[in-house]
Amino acid sequence: MSCTETIADYALRSLGYGERLLPRTDFTLCQQVTLIGSGMLWNIYFGAVALLSGFLLANAVALGKASRSRWTRKPAEWFVFVVRGSPLFIQFFFAYFAFLSLKSRYPFFDMFTSAWLGAAIVLFLNTAAYSGEIFYGALRSIPKGDMEAADAYGLSGWHRFRRITWPTMLRLAWPAYTNEAIFLFHATTLVFFTGFPARQQKGDALYYASYFADKTFNPFVPYPILALYFIAVTLGIIALMGHINRRLNRHLPQAQRSRARFRPGTLLAR
Repeated sequence: MSCTETIADYALRSLGYGERLLPRTDFTLCQQVTLIGSGMLWNIYFGAVALLSGFLLANAVALGKASRSRWTRKPAEWFVFVVRGSPLFIQFFFAYFAFLSLKSRYPFFDMFTSAWLGAAIVLFLNTAAYSGEIFYGALRSIPKGDMEAADAYGLSGWHRFRRITWPTMLRLAWPAYTNEAIFLFHATTLVFFTGFPARQQKGDALYYASYFADKTFNPFVPYPILALYFIAVTLGIIALMGHINRRLNRHLPQAQRSRARFRPGTLLAR
């Protein structure tokens, strides 16, 4: 089988299209690159869905923590404390078995036991808690002079929040939020190693890398391939977030604009 035929058969294997059976003998480099790349579609899906939806909840959590109302502030604080205080690995297990229990009583929750929805919800809540704390810290760091200038211009309420508070919060939080986005995509590798099953061998990139490592007894080929895929995704995230960062800072003089630079030493595990 040529490499072109392998790509045609396995490029969308993780989504259930193409060859139904995984290769069992005579593993080629093309097969490993293609199947691990196919699994990356799931990692990108989980990361993108959780990041986009979690961004909205993170803003709400940050505003909730900054609220003067105890009934708004305390739920936000406890949400952040519980999610950040428990390992993501355990959250996947707990969520899966919770959905299984609900499924036995309410058939509606059957879809939640599938990774495409259940695991996405776990990642959504997890990144919302971490990002909410980042945004809350940025909200507390907004210079008082910005607020005084808004008052001087007669801006108050929603107009001040939309024109001054929220953009400034995002600008201050964006470098740390970029790191959170990178960590989130790395965390997607835990999905199929927890309670959520890979039905019909439709797993993510780490699932296929582990399959080849077990079959060939040689982890030094599939795992470096996996690492290269994630490095490529990381560079894509840095480029996208850097573009957004430049948009957030476009009103500042050129000399004062903060530039997003690729600094591998700053990518520390949270």
